Amino acid sequence: MTQRQLRSASLIKVLGQWHHPDTRVPVYRQLAEGLRLLILDGRLPLNSRLPGERELAESLSLSRTTVANALNQLREEGYLQSRQGSGSIVRLPETHVTQQAYTLPGDTLDLATAALPASPVIHQAYQRAITGLTEHLSSTGYDSRGLPRLRTAIAQHYCQRGLATTPDQIMVVNGAVSGLALLLRLFTGPGDRVLVDHPTYPMALDAIKGASCRPVGVSLPANEGWDCDGFAATIAQTSPRLAYLIPDFHNPTGRCMNLAERQNIAAIAERSHTPLVIDETMAELWYETPPPPPVACFGDAERIITLGSCGKSFWGGLRLGWIRTSPGVIARLVQQRNTLDLGSPLLEQLTAAILIEEEEAILQEKRQQLRNQRDQCLKLIQSYFPHWKTSNPPGGLSFWVTLPSPTSTRFAASAENVGIHLAPGPRFGIDGAFERFLRLPFTLETNEMEMALIRLQPVWQQLNQARPPASNIMI
Repeated sequence: MTQRQLRSASLIKVLGQWHHPDTRVPVYRQLAEGLRLLILDGRLPLNSRLPGERELAESLSLSRTTVANALNQLREEGYLQSRQGSGSIVRLPETHVTQQAYTLPGDTLDLATAALPASPVIHQAYQRAITGLTEHLSSTGYDSRGLPRLRTAIAQHYCQRGLATTPDQIMVVNGAVSGLALLLRLFTGPGDRVLVDHPTYPMALDAIKGASCRPVGVSLPANEGWDCDGFAATIAQTSPRLAYLIPDFHNPTGRCMNLAERQNIAAIAERSHTPLVIDETMAELWYETPPPPPVACFGDAERIITLGSCGKSFWGGLRLGWIRTSPGVIARLVQQRNTLDLGSPLLEQLTAAILIEEEEAILQEKRQQLRNQRDQCLKLIQSYFPHWKTSNPPGGLSFWVTLPSPTSTRFAASAENVGIHLAPGPRFGIDGAFERFLRLPFTLETNEMEMALIRLQPVWQQLNQARPPASNIMI
């Protein structure tokens, strides 16, 4: 397995404020604690190689002995492995809790799925679509590119966001994940590496692994933004065939890539000839300020490919998404698709066209509803779980909660006993990362959300009764 060399600058950036001089905890133990949490959180990728002791000591302005003692402690705990000529390799202890699969009982409150039920607007759009279906019944109904009316509506949507687009640059697919799978089929082969944000959308990880590719994570900084230097370094070291990023209200963290980062990421991809797949599934779910222009504004349509979907903006039951790229790539995708299916359902495409043509009014009401639910949910979390840490995301459908201990999977397993289905942090990471995190959607009505948190409270308390007091080292 290829090892990645972590650069000191990227490591220090994700390490954050690890040193607390007002405590009696030795500095080497504080450093070990900080690095351990980064490993458990998934911000230090497994099988990556840390900078050498001397380099790390100089970068942190510490003695080499202090750094050596910290790394030795992590080796003894099983978080690092020393290999002759390879330095210190990041790993997880053999006893580390791994992700498990859980079933969803009929009476369970679902806090694992970040999606909304259909509103009355969806029913009305279907009724209108049925009326408009008549004129299409004389055709075969097969169209690998998608209904022209829908492709025109999607192209106009991009034009309104400042990205000039024509209908021949759009291909309608059966959801964004289906679109990603089709792109992987076109651009990658077994064993190829695909770069992803870390954490990232779990269905994307499944699609990448399903294509027999290997996901390579670029850790997101602790609080905000993207690590563009880490992105460039990872591309240089691993030579991925493709990069999959979620810049608009990232799933699961909810953060939004700023304009400078979009330009930087696009420039890095251009220099390295790395195709970018930009997932804009959440782009329309903003609550204070719309996102910056699409990443595709800063590169050509053949190199920067955009995925969109009706699933989050309107309703997951539509099962429709789209790919925006160059007409040439669209033609190649059609050839690939014809070996899998012959197009998307016509009624759903007509319904989606109606919704996108009238999206401004529809989404304005939806944003207000979700903004209120987000704000109320944050108050409930702060009230019932004051030791959990999160902030109001500027968009998306969920909170990315930092737990005071790496117990996410055990908490999710215990929650099943009280009829609550949770999405533990490791679902969003590679190789069991993010045990200290929990994705918590705010898609339930406020009274349902409060009911769920009330039922979770004793579960959390019982889980932590036998746990020794947490260290006062905060990252």
